[in-house]
Amino acid sequence: MKNYIKQLLFLQIFSLFLISCDGNGISDIDDVVIPSQNVSFAQYIQPIFNYKCTNSGCHDSESRAANLDLTTWAGTTADPLIVSPGFPDNSKMVWAVEGNSGASIMPPPYGSVLPLTENQIDGLRIWIEEGAKAN
Repeated sequence: MKNYIKQLLFLQIFSLFLISCDGNGISDIDDVVIPSQNVSFAQYIQPIFNYKCTNSGCHDSESRAANLDLTTWAGTTADPLIVSPGFPDNSKMVWAVEGNSGASIMPPPYGSVLPLTENQIDGLRIWIEEGAKAN
């Protein structure tokens, strides 16, 4: 009887785990709609970086691929060539997520993380255009 209760408890916990995961491996971050103005770094941009850029061990505070730490606003905006406040077309970050100007597309098109959605790219552009604020 004790084994039956343990198995039942395990199945309930495992079921809750499965329910909390989305079935196709795509994060809910891709479903968030970023507004066309007043884009908040904390509310919209950092969550994208957390899921698509730092979670893979690339642009976190330890790995710092390409010497870029996207775990904080300060790290994100440390190099004005990467993020040029007010000038998204001059920002290497925009070039990378759009795959422009010879930049390698980021995140890379292989692996488990999908490239940024059009809305996410637009949101990043707007955030930079609005001054890349720590809001």
